[in-house]
Amino acid sequence: MRPFLVYTASRLGLFAVTFGVLYLIGLHDVFWLLVVSLVVSGVASYVLLSKQRDAVSERISKGRER
Repeated sequence: MRPFLVYTASRLGLFAVTFGVLYLIGLHDVFWLLVVSLVVSGVASYVLLSKQRDAVSERISKGRER
């Protein structure tokens, strides 16, 4: 359960940081702020969180083997 929590918290943290940075640089329209934040944080998490994602998938596959 721990790898899943770490990965989820990391994804949420990346989204919050992206949201905050985009807001500070001048993107104030809420709809576009959410959309751009989701896209940018999704791409960043794909690149930056590969170890955590691998740990989650390993944990899931071990659970299915039982």
